[in-house]
Amino acid sequence: MPHNRRYTSSERDSRSSYQDRYRDRGRRRRHRRSPTFSSSSDREKDRDRRGRGHRQEGSYVRSRSYDNRSTDHRAFDRRYCEGYRRLDPSRDRERDREPHAAADSYYSRDFSPNMYDYRRRKHKRRRRRTRSYSPSSSRSDSRTRALSVRDDEEGHLICRSGDVLQERYEIASTLGEGTFGRVMQCIDHRRGGAPVALKIIKNVEKYKEAARLEINVLEKINEKDPDNKYLCVQMYDWFDYHGHMCISFELLALSTFDFLKENNYLPYSIGQVRHMAYQICLAVKFLHDNKLTHTDLKPENILFVDSDFTMSYNVEKKREERTVKSTAVRVVDFGSATFDHEHHSTIVSTRHYRAPEVILELGWSHPCDVWSIGCILFEYYLGFTLFQTHDNREHLAMMERILGPVPSRMIRKTRKQKYFYRGRLDWDESSSAGKYVRENCKPLRRYLLSEAEEHHQLFDLIESMLEYEPSKRLLLADSLKHPFFENSGVGEATGTKSWEGNRDISR
Repeated sequence: MPHNRRYTSSERDSRSSYQDRYRDRGRRRRHRRSPTFSSSSDREKDRDRRGRGHRQEGSYVRSRSYDNRSTDHRAFDRRYCEGYRRLDPSRDRERDREPHAAADSYYSRDFSPNMYDYRRRKHKRRRRRTRSYSPSSSRSDSRTRALSVRDDEEGHLICRSGDVLQERYEIASTLGEGTFGRVMQCIDHRRGGAPVALKIIKNVEKYKEAARLEINVLEKINEKDPDNKYLCVQMYDWFDYHGHMCISFELLALSTFDFLKENNYLPYSIGQVRHMAYQICLAVKFLHDNKLTHTDLKPENILFVDSDFTMSYNVEKKREERTVKSTAVRVVDFGSATFDHEHHSTIVSTRHYRAPEVILELGWSHPCDVWSIGCILFEYYLGFTLFQTHDNREHLAMMERILGPVPSRMIRKTRKQKYFYRGRLDWDESSSAGKYVRENCKPLRRYLLSEAEEHHQLFDLIESMLEYEPSKRLLLADSLKHPFFENSGVGEATGTKSWEGNRDISR
């Protein structure tokens, strides 16, 4: 098979004239363009037709791995590109049967078949002169590889089970899909065939930029916590695959929300809530101590390490109920995480877990994460969301119904005066929305499922986390010393040691 090198239009013209000069030697000196080449406009139209629907070649960003095993130039290796094409066996059979037809279908129409031998000989001589490939030859080869990489209408990478990325990640199945892209379960052949989660970002610039920021945060977390003692998800590797930012993570199980949903929203037991709460506080305290705010804490972003469960039958409700065997969790999704010195967006957090200072646009910092944790713990304990709303005014009304009036100081300082009238929330309790809030919300302590001391301790912890004033809200360092966690053994259960000295990772 002729070699798969392509030439730019300028190189083709120069080589054509070179061949013509030798072919026309001995004739009367007359220069004309080789009939095998079309005009430049025709060539451009032909390129447009061939390129339609395909990805334009992009510069590769070399994979950066924390096991120091992806720092080679395998992404540029011609053998990998040929191996990628060999995934289509029908093309191989056709090429074996009709080599010239296969070559014509693969190469540009600008080349005539009688020129292949000439270019092949030239390339062989070039390869004998050097033992490594130049960047230009790598780019020309990546062009042919790009023809096999396509996106769907939304910008997702089109891939299926069995495809291999970076000569390393073999796709096994799809774990989930979001607005940012997809998460695939893959076999990592450089980690002994270990399963990993590969997050493949859409080829959309705003999502790619968010992925770059997430990679920066994850690199700093790995730098500070290489042994993964502080329960944030561990990143193994990242790379740019034809415009798709890809991040490789440790493979985790269901999120705490998905398990709750599949269990018919049966709440977790008080002991399970205690263990998960301690781990979340520990992980987020690690972030805060290193000048980082997560900004998007919610049950969907707390994942079980292993979501295996036991099944029991509830005679009263006449249904089977699941109990997770291990409540070890990890905090994930750092796409919105923000260092203290970085720009702070006006609105952060998913609606139901959004702190009042964010709604009132008073500025936010670490305490907004603490508010989110308080909402999460309530949801674990009851099985439903504390603030089930999608409107700012209604959200504030729910807060007042559950936690009491918004402090006057916050009302005076906010620019959102449209929500208030004469220093009080502008809210009509006789409206349909007012009736909904009145019927679905009640003072926090009335949600207690038991009068046992540990239940009251949990609600005391939640109340301290749902303090309106950010400056008065509980610090996570203090939360770990809360009576709810005392004499429970959760510190030992997490497998963590005493807190180490702080080290700033924000720069």
